[in-house]
Parts: sequence; C-alpha cells; structure tokens
Amino acid sequence: MLEHFDILHAVAGLLVGTLVGLTGVGGGSLMTPILVLIFGVNPGTAVGTDLLFASMTKIAGSFVHNRHESVDWKIMRRLASGSVPAAIVTLIAVSWFGKVGKDTSHLILTMLGAMLILTALATLFQKKLAVLAKSHERLEDTRAVVPTIALGAVLGVAVSISSVGAGAIGVTALLMLYPALRVSRIVGTDIAHAVPLTLVAGFGHWMIGGVDSTLLLNLLMGSIPGVAIGSLLSTRSPDHILRPALAAVLLFSGVKLLGS
Repeated sequence: MLEHFDILHAVAGLLVGTLVGLTGVGGGSLMTPILVLIFGVNPGTAVGTDLLFASMTKIAGSFVHNRHESVDWKIMRRLASGSVPAAIVTLIAVSWFGKVGKDTSHLILTMLGAMLILTALATLFQKKLAVLAKSHERLEDTRAVVPTIALGAVLGVAVSISSVGAGAIGVTALLMLYPALRVSRIVGTDIAHAVPLTLVAGFGHWMIGGVDSTLLLNLLMGSIPGVAIGSLLSTRSPDHILRPALAAVLLFSGVKLLGS
C-alpha cells in the first residue's frame, strides 16, 4: 500500500475535504478540475474516480444528517427516481460514444466547464435566491413532484458526465422548489440524494474503465481528515469571504476547461 502512496494526491484530498467541510459545496466541483488541470488526469478517469470519492464522503455526511433528522426522505426519493435512471442511460450513452469516436473527452471537458460556471453562480447567489424564493407564493407539494423528478433527471445527466451539480446547484434548485423547508433539511436531503446518484454513476464509470482505484485511495486518505477539520472550523469561518473566493476559483476553472 505504502509504495502506491502519493503525497500530492493526499494533500489535494485534504484541501478539498477541508473546503467541503467549510463551505458544504460538493467535492466534484473542486476535485475534478484539480485532477484535470493540475495533475493532468484524463477527464473520463477524473470524473469516474471523483464520483466514487464523493459518494464515500457523502455516505458519512448523510448518516450525520439523518441522525439529526435533517433529511426529507420523500423529496430524496423524488430526486432519485429521476436521477438514477437518467444516470444509467447517460452512462450507456457515454460508453457507446466512447467506443465509436474520440470526442468523449471533449464532451466531458465542455460539460464540466459549463457545470463549474453554473456552480460558481449558484454558490455566489445561493442566499439571495433563497430569500427570493421565500418571498414568492409557495408551490403546493403535489405540484412540486414533477419538477423535483425533472430536477433529479437533470442532475443525473450532469453528474454522470461531469461529476458536478449535486451540491451547490442541487441545493439552490431545492431552495427554489421548497422555500418553506429549513436550509439544513434541504442540505441534508441533497447530500442523502447524492449518495445513490454518485454510487450508481461511479460504479458505472468503473465498469466502463474510468476509475483509478489507487488515485481514489490516495484522495480519501487526505479527504477524510480534511472533512473533519473543515467541519470543526466551519462555525468560525468567514462565509462572506470564503463563498466569493470559492466561486471565483470555480468560475476560473470552468472558463479554463471550456478553453482547453
């Protein structure tokens, strides 16, 4: 095991884990661009590895949220009923196109860049959008079913291709759909939903051959203590500084990937 240990990958996992603990933004929007832009990992491998990386970190997070009763399982099931089938169909399509031509990496880079820019905007304006949602008439629960399933399907496609979207974008959309719900409950529901989605998408990429297990273990060795550190520091972190800084990094990464 030690002969395969890479300190740089572990440090990257530590940094991303700490930022996730501090800001709550999913590891996909941070780890995938780091793997592609800094370490030169193939986009398909970066996405597949990061999906399993995210699923393992969010399993722990969902247990904590469930223990504090901050998961709405009804909304989670609605999201999953759209996202899981969409992820499976998307993975089949990615696998087929990957065998037919060499445009898959370009498609992943384009999708990843676009999702990072959307995530940056969602991260920056999330609180303002939440206030705006609360000022409008509340959507009846029965009328929110179809939009929630549709949101799940969109996230299923986006996450399967880019590994980005289940965090900041998912939370922002849920805030708009369910403004009466506490923010902590929306975050808990989004994290719980990310578990089956990233597991299905991650194992799908594994079957396609898009996961580096050694890289995954190195990242987890850094991220697990990182998430704990970030969570402990989160109550003392200046959100008004961290959030714009994180949004700027995501925006820069997205533009860089679209231009590559």
